[in-house]
Amino acid sequence: MQRLIRGLLTRLPNPTRTIRTLSASCSLTQKAPRSLWKLGRLNHVAIAVPDLEKAKSLYKDVFGAQVSETIPLPEHGVYTVFVELGNTKLELLHPLGEKSPITGFLKKNKDGGMHHICIEVDSITDAIADLKEQKIRVLSEEAKIGAHGKPVVFLHPKDCDGVLVELEEA
Repeated sequence: MQRLIRGLLTRLPNPTRTIRTLSASCSLTQKAPRSLWKLGRLNHVAIAVPDLEKAKSLYKDVFGAQVSETIPLPEHGVYTVFVELGNTKLELLHPLGEKSPITGFLKKNKDGGMHHICIEVDSITDAIADLKEQKIRVLSEEAKIGAHGKPVVFLHPKDCDGVLVELEEA
């Protein structure tokens, strides 16, 4: 093998420079990927709103966006409406029920505001296992079915630079 490499190097115009370039581009510290899952595209940005009909009207009538019907999600404690933006969506959230997580958010933020971002993953199960191993807190023991009919989990904002992150299986 060494003879073959030496033979090939003697045919190069500047073998020393070629070796340096190759070794610089092939770092010895490169590692194989840690996990079996991949982070995908931004699915939506969720906005908590105190008045869902007013918010729907803003996006539909003022901005001219395509706005979905209101979808109740009692298992998540929210009413949700999706606003299509072309490259992503907005999700308008309004409290449903007494234990809605949006109620507490709106008590602190009377006018509403950004609640979370949702990023797609190719395997929610692998993502949960890997993130727990890395000490990222997942806010439920297992995934729940979200507004798109796909499994979702939320990650603790204190572990994600102050942002509540929702992962959704694509």
